[in-house]
Amino acid sequence: MDYYPKIIQNYRSKGLLIDSNLLLLYFIGKYNPSMIQSFKRTKKYTIEDFDLLSQIASFFAKLITTPNILTEVSNLCNSLSDNIKDNYFTEFAERIQVLNEHYKQSSDICSLDHFKKFGLTDSGIIDLVKGNFLVLSDDLPLTNYLLSKNIDAINFNHLRPQNW
Repeated sequence: MDYYPKIIQNYRSKGLLIDSNLLLLYFIGKYNPSMIQSFKRTKKYTIEDFDLLSQIASFFAKLITTPNILTEVSNLCNSLSDNIKDNYFTEFAERIQVLNEHYKQSSDICSLDHFKKFGLTDSGIIDLVKGNFLVLSDDLPLTNYLLSKNIDAINFNHLRPQNW
């Protein structure tokens, strides 16, 4: 349990990269927390998960993202009902303004050794973060891979039961 506060403190000024599913939870929760349980892409989460994620994000000076993560989040929201979609995407456009977006050419990401295993988005994350940013994800294969390569990452699912 001492690991999490220490690792967060180490990256507090550098930044936190929030993986796609959790960034979606963050945006949906910021838009309307009551949608978390009703939207098919976030119903595996709770309002308490959103609160925990928001609390963790607030510890960091910067929230880091990539164009690929934002594309995934945007695409997952295409299934929102039309009466919600316009307002949601207006807020989405405003919220991404405060994120620090890092770009790497897709052709460069595709040449990485781990591309075939993890695909474009996760390979881009792996390449970007080593020593630079802390990763927060609920993707067990990704977080296990990062940790096996001595890249700092936290699996959100390990924080959830502890009401951290």
